[in-house]
Amino acid sequence: MNEKEVCIFNIQKYSIHDGPGIRTVVFFKGCPLSCLWCSNPESQDPKIQIICDKTKCVQCLHCINMCPKNAISLKDNIEIDSKKCISCFACKNSCPNKALSIEGKFMTLSEVMNEVMKDEMFYEESNGGVTLSGGEVLMQHQFASHLLKLLKEKNIHTAIETSGYTSKEIFSRFIEDVDLLLFDVKHYDREKHFKATNVYNDIIIENLRIAITSGKEVVIRIPVIPNINSNIEDAKGFCKLLKSVNAKKINLLPFHQFGEKKYELLNKDYAFKETQQLHEENLLDYKNIFIANGFDCYF
Repeated sequence: MNEKEVCIFNIQKYSIHDGPGIRTVVFFKGCPLSCLWCSNPESQDPKIQIICDKTKCVQCLHCINMCPKNAISLKDNIEIDSKKCISCFACKNSCPNKALSIEGKFMTLSEVMNEVMKDEMFYEESNGGVTLSGGEVLMQHQFASHLLKLLKEKNIHTAIETSGYTSKEIFSRFIEDVDLLLFDVKHYDREKHFKATNVYNDIIIENLRIAITSGKEVVIRIPVIPNINSNIEDAKGFCKLLKSVNAKKINLLPFHQFGEKKYELLNKDYAFKETQQLHEENLLDYKNIFIANGFDCYF
């Protein structure tokens, strides 16, 4: 892999939910968190992945025979070991039923820039711009920083969607060319944060404080997940934490199951298969706790 390439798993055009105006969202592959409810589980692995749609697979074993690294096996379904896979795509290219597909693509800085600039006219007309997301964009901070600088040179509004999980030094430098931070806070409690995401929240809170102190526009995004952080006491816990860092804007994200199918394709267990989706009307009391504590809180 060229050092000036990174793995991108999607470039989404005409987004209106990831910052102001019409935006292009660049999704970087790889994330240091393993959130149990993640709606993009394909974003967690920084490598290109081959995934199998078992509704199309007839278990002919052709892919197993074609793999030069013995990365594919058959148990109940076809399983692909991403640590052994070298992304040669011999399996995918030879699958007679087209059951195999690719998640992720290595792209250069110029390739990403060329793609996002195709919609420059829409950014200008709508006061929109480009949002870097993931996965976790901070895992590819050097590449992403170069991209942000190029965008700022063209006076394009920049935003990032981030968990804030990186060193203070990297984070402080990285946000220099960021206009808006959509900052995820998964849990206020250190141990519960680890249980839900596989990382502690200490550095996340420190970086959130850095972002707010720097004067950047910061919107806190809270994914409200049943049995994780969804009761009224949790709302109070968030308020206590977010007051301590002087946060102002809170965007609540009710739990949904849009990513469930992806777990099946990746041959992963989905922890929330039997969990009811949340809707805005389910969280009005939850939202009112934030409003009562002086926050600008919305769905």
